Amino acid sequence: NTADYVYPKDWNNLIENKDTLILDVRNKFEYEVGTFKNSMNPKIKNFSEFKMFVDRKLKKQVNKKIAMFCTGGIRCEKASSYMLSKGFKNLFQLRGGILKYLKEIPIKKSKWRGECFVFDNRVSVKNELANGSYELCYGCRMPLKKKDCKSDKYEKGVSCPKCFRQLSNDKKKRLRE
Repeated sequence: NTADYVYPKDWNNLIENKDTLILDVRNKFEYEVGTFKNSMNPKIKNFSEFKMFVDRKLKKQVNKKIAMFCTGGIRCEKASSYMLSKGFKNLFQLRGGILKYLKEIPIKKSKWRGECFVFDNRVSVKNELANGSYELCYGCRMPLKKKDCKSDKYEKGVSCPKCFRQLSNDKKKRLRE
């Protein structure tokens, strides 16, 4: 058993159905950078916490139609496999993930809100895979909005408002070097 794949061109129809639970299987910070409108945030720090999220928060949704998505599709494969083993039946996953959706769906038809965090030097991308506006903090490895970079706690390559107080002076010194 596997989840049904939904191609980007058919995704909007699925997620516009009010009976569909839209599930973002990515980490909390990725969700905050951008997601589909009305999607559920599992509020996990890393993907290894996803099973616990399913067991605690979704067990009553076992018969619900669930549309899940992630950046490129790999986490959805793992998530749907686990959920199917737990008795979920109506699972759908976005084929090719958010990146394929952003590449193929014109901005005027897009249901995506914000940007998509990516694990490379671009940090984030927008519709049509245009470079996003986020930077990466080297102190905590978290994505930064432009307003974060204007903070007096931001030092390029060293710290940001999210990690300024957690980093030791020695660590900041090493990052400056």
